[in-house]
Amino acid sequence: MGEPLVPRMQGFGTTIFAEMSALATATGAINLGQGFPDSDGPPAMLETAVEAIRGGLNQYPPGPGLPELREAVAEQRRGRYGLSYDPATEVYVTVGATEGIAASVLALAGPGDEVIAFEPTYDSYAATVALAGAVLRPVLLRPVEGRFTFDPDELRAAVGPRTRLILVNSPHNPAGTVFTRAELETIAAVCREHDLIAVTDEVYEYLTFDGAEHVPLATLEGMRERTVTVSSVGKTFSVTGWKTGWITAPARYVRAVQTVKQFLTYATGGPWQHATAYALRNELPWVEDLRKSLEGKRDRLITGLEAAGFTAYRPQGTYFVQADIRPLGFTDGMALARELPAKAGVVAIPTQVFYQRPEAGAHFVRFAFCKQDEVIDEAVRRLAALRP
Repeated sequence: MGEPLVPRMQGFGTTIFAEMSALATATGAINLGQGFPDSDGPPAMLETAVEAIRGGLNQYPPGPGLPELREAVAEQRRGRYGLSYDPATEVYVTVGATEGIAASVLALAGPGDEVIAFEPTYDSYAATVALAGAVLRPVLLRPVEGRFTFDPDELRAAVGPRTRLILVNSPHNPAGTVFTRAELETIAAVCREHDLIAVTDEVYEYLTFDGAEHVPLATLEGMRERTVTVSSVGKTFSVTGWKTGWITAPARYVRAVQTVKQFLTYATGGPWQHATAYALRNELPWVEDLRKSLEGKRDRLITGLEAAGFTAYRPQGTYFVQADIRPLGFTDGMALARELPAKAGVVAIPTQVFYQRPEAGAHFVRFAFCKQDEVIDEAVRRLAALRP
């Protein structure tokens, strides 16, 4: 009967995260590939989830999400960013940010539409755009003075008559960039000029370093009414397995996303929603401690990578460091990532998988630093074996 997978998805196989995590398990290598912490979130939040399970919150919650979580998200957006959203009509709970992004793209872009995203892109973006039958138009992020940024002229040139929306990820995974207000103003101007919808992935909104400010695109002039903002509990509170996210957007966009999302996963777990609402209202000092801890872990990893011979780019946010492998005599990040467990007992992610044109990122690999200090120290000790 031939290939059962539809043609538009045949370029997508097993995710690189599954491949590399399986390699780490098979070889006993230290996994600095997939971005999940090796410690849990605040105990009071975890206990709140346990109490919810024991208290019987185990059946379907409302499809749009528990009212208490939608209210807590609305309070967070208003208190932190001055953005006002109606929790009943402008906040919607999803199964993690990945589903929020997927449902938004599927709802707002269709066959033949074009979607702009900054490259390297988180791997689900390209797959989601393909599922929608749309076309991804990447705008390249290049290292400039130690951080990844884009050329405004290239962004403007990417817009065409079929452009429907733009995906904006800041803080950016995998590049580690936190877009400046000036960069976001450029994006906003393009959206306003061409009547584009923005879908923003802000899952690392609290995890910024060196005083970098996270500015939601929706706070800029004319952007609240054309922006779907996506975030989640997983990165902020170190519970990536809870898969509890949300969107905030004008009611008409929420209705559009709900139309799609309700047929993907009707609802997400009630205990996690209940505990997330508690965390948003009570555990933000814990998050500041996490941010400071991650900043130190970032510096710890970069010091080790540079000692091992890599050129490391200092991220302004997220969990990840981009490392240029060329000083060590390597040019193919995919080949190195597959050999690294045997060469050094460490797993990384080849950055080229995040590009439409893999050659643009072939000389980078991505390391995660959301690990215990002793794990990072052992990993960099092993990586030192790569130095000529």
